[in-house]
Amino acid sequence: MTRTDLATWFARHVPDTWFTGAPQVRADRDEIVVVGELAPPRRTAQDLGDPRAAVLARVHRFREETRDARTRIAAEAEHLFGRKVSWGATCDGTTVLFTTLTVPVMTRLRMPERAVLDLLMEAGVARSRSEALAWCVRLVAANEGEWIEALRAALDRVAELREAGPG
Repeated sequence: MTRTDLATWFARHVPDTWFTGAPQVRADRDEIVVVGELAPPRRTAQDLGDPRAAVLARVHRFREETRDARTRIAAEAEHLFGRKVSWGATCDGTTVLFTTLTVPVMTRLRMPERAVLDLLMEAGVARSRSEALAWCVRLVAANEGEWIEALRAALDRVAELREAGPG
């Protein structure tokens, strides 16, 4: 099932009133993450508080008000797609992910790669090799985001072509 198919399924099952548009759907073999854009909080001239606090309160209110419905939609999707479903919301440029998975990943590294992870630990950047490797992955994603998105789009296109190909 392609990302487009998942996005279509969730667009059909998520109430139109929740988000300002169709939710964004990301998936891997373990998890599907559904994130929608919330309307910004209503602020009046008398509001002098921290705007970020108002945004976080808006996301929290959405999370609480939609919990039962999100749980029902997730249960149906988890049964259908065989993956855990996680949720999140974006409001005024701030994205908050609700309970998401952390999945152990096995890798084999030679001494030079292990030395990099160990250096990150010694420098206090990470508490473990696992955390150091996650830090490295986030760094690559941040610095090579455009290339990664192009690669993801190409792989989505390959999946669509395979699906459309001869049986």
